[in-house]
Amino acid sequence: TGIGRYLVEVLLAASRAGWECLVYGNRATRLPATLSGLTLHALQAGWTAWWDQVRLPRRLAQDRISVFLSPYYKGPLFSPCPTVLTIHDLLFIGYPGARRPWFDVGMTGLARLYAHRATAIITDSEYWKRSIIDRLGVKPEKVRVIPIAPAPAFRPTPLPETILAKYRLRSPYILSVGNFMPHKNLPRLLQAYAHLDQRIRRTFELVLAGGDRRNRPALEHLAGALGIADRVRFPGLIEDEDLPALYSGAALFVCPSLVEGFGLPALEAMRCGAPVAASDRAAIPEVVGEAAVLFDPEDVSSMGRAMSDLLTEAGKGEEFSRRGLVRASAFSPERTTFQVLALLREVARVEPIPDAGLSAWSPYDG
Repeated sequence: TGIGRYLVEVLLAASRAGWECLVYGNRATRLPATLSGLTLHALQAGWTAWWDQVRLPRRLAQDRISVFLSPYYKGPLFSPCPTVLTIHDLLFIGYPGARRPWFDVGMTGLARLYAHRATAIITDSEYWKRSIIDRLGVKPEKVRVIPIAPAPAFRPTPLPETILAKYRLRSPYILSVGNFMPHKNLPRLLQAYAHLDQRIRRTFELVLAGGDRRNRPALEHLAGALGIADRVRFPGLIEDEDLPALYSGAALFVCPSLVEGFGLPALEAMRCGAPVAASDRAAIPEVVGEAAVLFDPEDVSSMGRAMSDLLTEAGKGEEFSRRGLVRASAFSPERTTFQVLALLREVARVEPIPDAGLSAWSPYDG
């Protein structure tokens, strides 16, 4: 997942910088092979609030931790060390289309409490910084914008027939990557695809890649009702090592989401050279800049036009492929992880490290 990829990159950078890193999980937690040199402390599972607010702070004190990085919006309210929260988005409050007013009131209160107790907060975009300040009532100086960057493996990569065969795909194809939750807006993507010119549909299959088995049947049913079931592929979860080639081989990548914390798959696709059509909502326009064709995600015809233009207008796909490569190159993993580590050092009040010109960087500066 996006949060997992982000955390792995930060931990790798910290380990390479010589930091002693301890990862806290439960007995089911397994570290990726790339993090084999780090220490995992498995704390006894149980009631989540007890784990968060009792077991974890006790262990932070026992291990004499200098600074605690939470990859999520919550952390210990009474921590023995400075705490840095990572709030990628506020989708846990006011989820699109959900009617749960009392839940949202309670979660907003908890999130405000966590945010006020934290020493600092990391978020991915100026959009979510403004939202965090407005909805959680924190001071602007507490929130640091540090954009996510694709891992180095994401670059233009040949697509061998073996990968197509592995996932039962055929080229050329239109690609979308992610889970199938409502905010991903995939029903409208299916509708937009169904309304494309028949010649386009005969040429390009639609590939919805993701391991979300719970929400997949509804999408399969909709594809059947729209008469496009034979042109839509559900390859399931794509293995990490296969993703760059799958992105690179796409004739078009579509990000139709109603809201995103960041929109990392769109940036990964750009880094791999795929032309991108993307929603004009939330942080997505901030991330893709002028390197993607934007559309209104609630307007099926707007989405369809963006897809059709990139697939059929002479030279347009190639132009946006070039733009995407340039745009994505501004999001460097080294810069992202450097800024995270620099903030952790800052709140832990230890000596800063030379920044090599990285500390003042933001791709949002234009």
